Amino acid sequence: MVDVGDDAPDFTAPLVSDDIGPFTFSERDGDGPAVLAFFPGAFTSVCTAEMNAFQSDLAAFDDVGATVYGISVDTPFGLQEFKAQNDLGFGLVSDTNKEIIDAYGVTMDFADFGYYGVAKRAVFVVDADGEITYKWASDDPGAEPDYEEVKQAAADAA
Repeated sequence: MVDVGDDAPDFTAPLVSDDIGPFTFSERDGDGPAVLAFFPGAFTSVCTAEMNAFQSDLAAFDDVGATVYGISVDTPFGLQEFKAQNDLGFGLVSDTNKEIIDAYGVTMDFADFGYYGVAKRAVFVVDADGEITYKWASDDPGAEPDYEEVKQAAADAA
């Protein structure tokens, strides 16, 4: 797993914002920090609560110039519907090829269900220079990050 002080792995994947289009992380708009919020699956209770918590705090991230991205292995079309149903004001990245979760080292399995290769719940804050300044990850899919700590990390990286 990547760690604080590492360069954030770059990636190109579909981004669901107003539309669906290609997105390369190193070419993102803005010069502030990025918050990468990995989640196991759209439309599940904890993931929905987590993305809605980021939505509730979106103004605090905007105030420090931070951009939030949710990342899962769900399809772009599933994420588009998830974004619409939850009225999310930030982009969702579709990692169907599982390259991003592999690069960040946040892959987990639900072996009991025969489902392999989903995103572990994890949050990384990346500063404008592309360095990881904050990391939180949990092996418990029911755990949620400390949102106040994430907001502070984004402010510190600004």
